[in-house]
Order: sequence, then C-alpha cells, then structure tokens
Amino acid sequence: MTIQVNSDSNVDMDGALTASIEENVNSALARFSDQITRVEVHLSDVNGERFGNYDKRCLLEARVTSRNPVAVTEEAATVEQAVQGATRKMSRLLNSQFGRLEARK
Repeated sequence: MTIQVNSDSNVDMDGALTASIEENVNSALARFSDQITRVEVHLSDVNGERFGNYDKRCLLEARVTSRNPVAVTEEAATVEQAVQGATRKMSRLLNSQFGRLEARK
C-alpha cells in the first residue's frame, strides 16, 4: 500500500508531519493493505490565510484493487485531528464494504 501526501500552499508541511501522517494512515488501514493499492491524503486549509475553527480539511482517497476508489473527508481544528478523523471514517467504510463482500461468499 502506497501512501501519497499532498497539501495546498496554506498548509505548512515538513518531513516530520508527513512521516506522522503516513504512519497514522498506515497503522489505521493496515488490515486492508492487501486490498488497497494506494492511499492519497489531500490536506487543505478551507479559509486560507483567515482564522477559523475547523478549517483544516483532510480528504482521504483509497484505491481499492478491482473496485472503484472510495473517499472520505474530515474537517478539524488541526491537520493531525483532520487526518485522524478521516482515517477512522475510511476504516469504517472499508470494513463495511469488505464485510459485505465476505457476507456474500
């Protein structure tokens, strides 16, 4: 499973933050790693330079083998909180989808 982190110009990214995000996503979605080819993390600041609560957005897109990609979004006060919320949502979504597949078999 490849993890790709993208951000807009309003989000301050550094190597430590990128590594933390990759680790968080990898650990949260590890049980699906054989079904996921790539996970794209898109980070943005909704308000740009202006201040606002819950203005950091994380869009998480998972490319699933032999299926259409799935995506979730989360808005929070910090980038880290947005990523954690999005990974929780993605985990639930994938669990639901793959659980349905197992139930059919």
